[in-house]
Amino acid sequence: MKRLAIILLLTIAGSLAFTLTTATHGGQKNQGPQRRAPRNANGAGEPGPRPSPQPNSNSTSCPGMRECTAEENNTPTQLVVEFPGPNNMTLRGHLYVPGVSTKAELMAVMKKFPAMIYNHGSEPNPKGVPHLAKLYVDHGYVFFAPDRHGQGLSRDAGPYIVDLEHAAHNWAVSVELHELYNKDVIAAVNWFKQQPFVEPQHIGMTGISYGGIQTLLTAEKDPGIRAYVPFAPSAESWGNTLLQQRLITAVRNEKAPMFIIQAEGDYSLGPVTTLGTLLLEKGNVPQVEAQGLSEVRLHESGCARTLLNELRWNCHLGSGRARFSQRVGKVTVTEP
Repeated sequence: MKRLAIILLLTIAGSLAFTLTTATHGGQKNQGPQRRAPRNANGAGEPGPRPSPQPNSNSTSCPGMRECTAEENNTPTQLVVEFPGPNNMTLRGHLYVPGVSTKAELMAVMKKFPAMIYNHGSEPNPKGVPHLAKLYVDHGYVFFAPDRHGQGLSRDAGPYIVDLEHAAHNWAVSVELHELYNKDVIAAVNWFKQQPFVEPQHIGMTGISYGGIQTLLTAEKDPGIRAYVPFAPSAESWGNTLLQQRLITAVRNEKAPMFIIQAEGDYSLGPVTTLGTLLLEKGNVPQVEAQGLSEVRLHESGCARTLLNELRWNCHLGSGRARFSQRVGKVTVTEP
């Protein structure tokens, strides 16, 4: 249980570095730049999302929408690994292991580590999120970010899912595609659990946007992952009612501890309000307290003020099943 709590806390901390955008203080909202009202970005005429915007390759932004410090940019060495995918595909991913800088050092590792698997979004080149990986590696975790076919290191293994969605322009096809690409995730899990440097009983999974969808679909299959923290799953494609129902079914069927988190200013709050309610019905609510305010990037779409910078956690997991929602006061944020 202690290891499970650590996995969830690290993942929630990483999530907060990307997703919280509104905080309360003295009963009043902190004032910041005007944000767009939460909306559904995908109506009947737009069943598929846009690719996630890519950050400026000439600059690196850290929590607070500022330039990263030298220490923050001291990210762990990323190793490119191959693993067998479905239908005889060869897929690739980004692997980070504490104290390991080369494949030769990886082969010599005698220790097993707890681990986190990260599912990327719809962006064409996910790049292995090295700054997020640093959070886990610094705490003694292996971090594995597999790229699904058509994206990043696996771009040559098959077509890009967003291209297929745009060509089909059909809600049912979109759901089928998510199911198809989930086979890549299951293949990644099966390969990863067999690695000699991984504690197979202490693996968590997280993901954002399309990666959040993949995290939910994986949880339903119950491949032996200890805990799941999807953030902003299907926020831009919540208008696809078939996808909504598919994710509702996945959440109802999954059995592992799960924590859903989303920015209050996101495209649609349907995922956290709908799926979070289902999780609340399945277990107890963790109580999370955090201190420290800053600015941070929204769900891959822009900037907003009042986000957590320094985090101090007091989390009572109960069964580990709950939603995170600023609206219902499940987090307390105070000025430092």
